[in-house]
Amino acid sequence: DEVESFFSGNLVLVGSALMVTALLLISTQLVKPGKKKIPFLDALLMGIAQAIATIPGISRSGATISTGLLLKNGRSDVAQFSFLMVLVPIIGAALLDILSMSSSSSEVGISAGSLIIGFLAAYLSGYLACTWMINLVKKGKFYWFAIYCAIVGLISIIFA
Repeated sequence: DEVESFFSGNLVLVGSALMVTALLLISTQLVKPGKKKIPFLDALLMGIAQAIATIPGISRSGATISTGLLLKNGRSDVAQFSFLMVLVPIIGAALLDILSMSSSSSEVGISAGSLIIGFLAAYLSGYLACTWMINLVKKGKFYWFAIYCAIVGLISIIFA
């Protein structure tokens, strides 16, 4: 409960973290893009960035992509690797949800058809969002998201 309370309801924390995300994203515009493949150490650092992104307001994809780009890895490789990295926590969370639902004594009450339609809708929207984001990263147009994060972060801090 203490850990959860740290992450919820603190607009100053969220706003500040959004500002950090904006700075990370802008910093990638100041570094000449690299072309190297992602070595083990860079992948590890991108994983650490993903762990830090559990702080509300730190964008997971923004943190991992920025880290990869700042380490002079190729844009396309970084974008694809970042979105592959998210599969581990998503699959883990899904398995935990399935286990908790199967161990509960009450009936879930959701039909198989509804679950399939929900899965397909989530898959399609996720695929389209990832494709769009990968194209943004390849083109180096990440600064639009940085501007958005800075504005929302500032508003969050002001109204906290």
